[in-house]
Amino acid sequence: MGRHSHSLLLCASVSLLGGLTFGYELAVISGALLLLQLEFALSCWEQELLVGSLLLGALLASLVGGFLIDHYGRRRTILGSNLVLLAGSLSLGLAGSLPWLLLGRLVVGFAISLSSMACCIYVSELVGPQQRGVLVSLYEVGITVGILLSYALNYALSDAPWGWRHMFGWATAPAALQSLSLLFLPADTPHRDLTPLPSGEAKRQGLGGPRYTFLDLFRARDNMRGRTIVGLGLVLFQQLTGQPNVLCYASTVFRSVGFREGSSAVLASVGLGSVKVAATLTATGLVEHAGRRALLLAGCALMALSVSGIGLVSFAVSLDSGPGCLAVPNATQQTGFLEVSSPPPVPRAWEDQGLPVLPTTERAKLHPEAGDAAAPLWPALNAASVLTPGPTPEHTLLGWAALVCLMAYVSAFSFGFGPVTWLVLSEIYPGEIRGRAFALCNSFNWAANLSISLSFLDLLGAIGLSWTFLLYGLTAVLGLAFIYILVPETKGQTLAEIEQQLQKSGFPLSSGHRQDSAGVQYHRLGVTVAS
Repeated sequence: MGRHSHSLLLCASVSLLGGLTFGYELAVISGALLLLQLEFALSCWEQELLVGSLLLGALLASLVGGFLIDHYGRRRTILGSNLVLLAGSLSLGLAGSLPWLLLGRLVVGFAISLSSMACCIYVSELVGPQQRGVLVSLYEVGITVGILLSYALNYALSDAPWGWRHMFGWATAPAALQSLSLLFLPADTPHRDLTPLPSGEAKRQGLGGPRYTFLDLFRARDNMRGRTIVGLGLVLFQQLTGQPNVLCYASTVFRSVGFREGSSAVLASVGLGSVKVAATLTATGLVEHAGRRALLLAGCALMALSVSGIGLVSFAVSLDSGPGCLAVPNATQQTGFLEVSSPPPVPRAWEDQGLPVLPTTERAKLHPEAGDAAAPLWPALNAASVLTPGPTPEHTLLGWAALVCLMAYVSAFSFGFGPVTWLVLSEIYPGEIRGRAFALCNSFNWAANLSISLSFLDLLGAIGLSWTFLLYGLTAVLGLAFIYILVPETKGQTLAEIEQQLQKSGFPLSSGHRQDSAGVQYHRLGVTVAS
């Protein structure tokens, strides 16, 4: 019993520390970018490239990661990705030019994407059905904690010598602790043993079990095509509901209810980050009681209502100041404001995941460069934002309504799509091809994230902010129907039982209760933490 608890604790640490590394690397750029802009005089395009390079690396990892996970094993892949992360962090910490920064961000993006896939699969296969939901969901908890930790370190190191180098370097600490935990856990489970076989079939096939190729993911065999539809649908609806783009307006919503510029920026990051942590912890506690489908349905329904509410409020309250980018110092005008004609979209790489990004112009106001009278650094503001009078009481009330909707939206994502999507993906595929299937869905997730981010300003120009948010609400309604019709319930079942039911054509699984396993042979795992 003591060894069982020890193994569960190690599994929890692997999941939590993996998520913490992922979240920290996603968010650390929000504080480092201002310092990098000052040191390297980065243009808007160069800043955008630096932010997006991590996403490109993550997309590359999702394209090849499935083969690495299935061929070399889950644990070995996680350990290897941590070594790659170390190399990327060294490149960032020692960088003396933009190319080295881009290389480091690309390598780090590859490492965290590969680790995220392998980590969720490894933990899901290592523990029993009673602990699987909680321990896999701890990865999402780690992401939200990592985001908050990065904000805290960014603030603490913003005035330190070479502060941005330390910001990038600290990411290696949770990765090193995760690697240490992995050394005390068993190597990869023989995942072919997770597939249940009828007694006669088991004798004919021995221990090999059914063999799958990548193309089988798109074929009717064992309902693999249906599973792929479920996996791709979840990751696409996770992105198409506009969650990363909605959070671009977080600081604007806070300003609409009377908070000052600096306060709104801090609350948009720390306040919403705290809400995400609380909601994700709630999901972790409920996932094995309420079930996967219930959390997804409840979260998607609340997202539809709340984002539609923000859209309706924005008809009356202007929320038009979105994310911007810092211009180079020599572009400063006599007025003391940076001249930015049209703020470009900032690519964001949160799968999960929902990172509230501070507009770079907001960060500039929080940390102006001291003592540089020739090139004062201030946020880029248009004339309307400078001359507009304070909000009326009616607008303040509507602003509070938008704030409530924003909090509800962040909470809904954090106990629905955020943690549960990756939990379901780690459960519905056969062990032999689980890595490649997970990677396929992950690649669509990153590609959709990039497409949604880059098309955001074009969509705003075409239909306006209010209708864009209402469109996201409609997409959430469609996602709700998708979840209700197609997504199976997997709580309380072993991976072998899930596999047996999913080989049938019926979707969704009705209740998640353990089925009668009479007549089915299971090759038991030699892992003490599995039930």
